[in-house]
Amino acid sequence: MGIVNIEDELHEQLRRAAKASYRSINAQAAFWIRIGILCEMHPGVTFQELVARELRAAGVDASVPADAAA
Repeated sequence: MGIVNIEDELHEQLRRAAKASYRSINAQAAFWIRIGILCEMHPGVTFQELVARELRAAGVDASVPADAAA
């Protein structure tokens, strides 16, 4: 594990996002980094598509329930 220096304002946004997402600050930073890498590697894919792809790869059923599709 290493240390990454970021601007104070970005750290504050990271802290707020972590709280809202029920993640630790480190887990939120890792999530943003992973999503950023995926976005750069797949520029034509939406955020929702990337998340669904990652959930499927992890074995999570990412389909929308029939009653929620309305």
